[in-house]
Amino acid sequence: MRIGELAERTGVSVRSLRYYEAKGMLGSERTSGGQREYPESAVARVLRIREMFAAGIGSDTVSQLLPCIHDEDGTPNELATPFLVDKLAEERRRIDQAMTDLHRAGAVLDDIIRAAGGAQPEQ
Repeated sequence: MRIGELAERTGVSVRSLRYYEAKGMLGSERTSGGQREYPESAVARVLRIREMFAAGIGSDTVSQLLPCIHDEDGTPNELATPFLVDKLAEERRRIDQAMTDLHRAGAVLDDIIRAAGGAQPEQ
């Protein structure tokens, strides 16, 4: 499929797809006219990339992790190494800390809203 179709099917901009390719996260073949062509598996790959980005994992780390997992379900593949486990554990700790920080910030905002005489926000 061409880049425009991949963009449409994944909801990702053409510019982002080019970025993923430049970072080594996505591969394509070139036609004789120089246009990118992607295999069907690129859809799952792009969705996996977006999931990792949504979790706050940076592109350099995503580039390192992608070769170690199956795009379809995120399970380890034959290339998975202790590096994968260590990196994912590191990312999980970072996410846990971010959640703790956000919860604390929410509590501070609730206190300010109460002090200002506003109603308690619904949780």
